[in-house]
Amino acid sequence: MPRLMTLAKCMALAAGLFASSAHAEETVVWWDFLSGGDGVRMKQLLSDFNAQHQGKIKIDATTLEWGTPFYAKVQTSAAVGEAPDMMTYHASRLPLAVKQGVVQEITADDWKTMGITKADYATATWDAVTVDGKQYAVPFDTHPIVLYYNKDILKKAGLLTDDGKPKGMESRQAFTDTLKALKAAGVKFPLGSVTADGNFMFRTVYSLMGQQDGELMTDGKFLVGDNAKKLENALAVLQEWTKEGLQSTYTDYPATVALFTSGEAAMMINGVWEVPTMTDLKKDGKLFEWGAVELPVIFNHPSTYADSHTFAIPANKGKDMTPEKRAAVLEVISWMDKNSLFWATAGHIPAYGPVTATAEYKAMQPNATYSVLTSNMIFDPKSPLAGIAGPMFDVMSNFFVPTLNGEMEPAKAVEEIKAGLDDL
Repeated sequence: MPRLMTLAKCMALAAGLFASSAHAEETVVWWDFLSGGDGVRMKQLLSDFNAQHQGKIKIDATTLEWGTPFYAKVQTSAAVGEAPDMMTYHASRLPLAVKQGVVQEITADDWKTMGITKADYATATWDAVTVDGKQYAVPFDTHPIVLYYNKDILKKAGLLTDDGKPKGMESRQAFTDTLKALKAAGVKFPLGSVTADGNFMFRTVYSLMGQQDGELMTDGKFLVGDNAKKLENALAVLQEWTKEGLQSTYTDYPATVALFTSGEAAMMINGVWEVPTMTDLKKDGKLFEWGAVELPVIFNHPSTYADSHTFAIPANKGKDMTPEKRAAVLEVISWMDKNSLFWATAGHIPAYGPVTATAEYKAMQPNATYSVLTSNMIFDPKSPLAGIAGPMFDVMSNFFVPTLNGEMEPAKAVEEIKAGLDDL
């Protein structure tokens, strides 16, 4: 009888240990590339998640260098089973990631577990994470470029509409007239643009191509049919503005922001991620009244280039993820999407539709004003050659700077670009 009691006690102890291990806190190893205002806000979200999931899930986060260094480390780490449990990833880089085999599919069961569906996202955003009919990431935001403007300068020049937006947004001629009117009013640079960085200017050029329904790549071929002419048209407009003194020349990124915030440039084309810069300066009494809207329609219809920060799960070679770990990862992703209203303070447009449908988001300015562009977004071509810091960016950027600054004719630039792209 004593022996039986001892055995019973041992079984009870084992059951207790199993129960406690089954409910042990799961640690989710996380990598991101978010710095500046993005980094500050993400760290707050990570802290909030850990506080709400204490004893259940803990995120162990590391921030790595943005761009090529990040993606190179992911590739080499996944190949030896040392990548994280989850990571941030640009949607534009997913075709290459799938080809390299460094990301896992987000399965139908995963979406069900997260309580998220295709209907929760804009069509273009969902398509951006889809490769060959399968999803390989969960969209977190979209971060397009927009037109920032100085309301004080435009109002003084009589160039604000009744609802406080710039006049001349409906056509090439109308917007050019607005720029000329600002020049005549004594504004040094009607438009500030990053004309010394071809990688950045890709966003503007590609937007203008999209306004013509242009494509960089069609069935695996570059600039076929009239697409070369559409690229030439886009470059010609931008060059015209520079030659006529309507746009800043050879301006790098920091200088472009400085021109706008100092009042030397009345408007600026830049990413939504500069919204916190403007918000903080205004809060400190160091900035004029300002706003941000969708890009003007220079050609046929609205179209704006965008990319998306997403969450992806690495395909760690030789290292299977336990069901408990995957459940924890999916809870992290789901929570981040559903709590992305705070992320919108970084200027980004939350990808999760129920967030942008809230009264809180609709009251957030200028975010709610420019978020209408999600119905007009275009993403990078679906190609391993495309994406942030990808080969296509590099080839095209070599010719954007001299063309926009009047040193190369648009037709010649397009000829060189096509040759360079074909060499890829």
